[in-house]
Amino acid sequence: MTRCSIGQDSHRFASDPDRKCVLGGVVIPDAPGFEANSDGDVLLHALTNAVSGITGRNILGPPADRICRAGITDSRVYLAEALADLRDKIVHVSFTLEGSRPRLWEHIPAIKAAVAGLLNIDPSRVGLTATTGEGLTAFGRGEGISVFCILTVGE
Repeated sequence: MTRCSIGQDSHRFASDPDRKCVLGGVVIPDAPGFEANSDGDVLLHALTNAVSGITGRNILGPPADRICRAGITDSRVYLAEALADLRDKIVHVSFTLEGSRPRLWEHIPAIKAAVAGLLNIDPSRVGLTATTGEGLTAFGRGEGISVFCILTVGE
């Protein structure tokens, strides 16, 4: 049996210049970080939500708050918590990101490789596209980033 799930997350950019922009576990230089209790990695948050859609156990919320209160803000830990419940084999994951900044073209291979490593799949099974949305939303106007993720798993 094959199953699919959609995950979504969005964060606005932080005004704190010391916050790092993290996408897929990769630090993107010269880009603002996100307002969040964690590192605000919207890509991994969307993926974590997609995993929760398969397993039925929500991680972002009280479980993530508990992890954050313990001083852990790395979104890879939230994803690992979600993946602990996933008994199916990940077939493919695809992300679409909306935001006018940062420009991601040169970072896409590193992000895909990092996500593939976290999921223990080949990078060819990770899709990542980005759009500005022609400036029609707050994300397209550069106020933050929104990510949708679709996860496909098989038994």
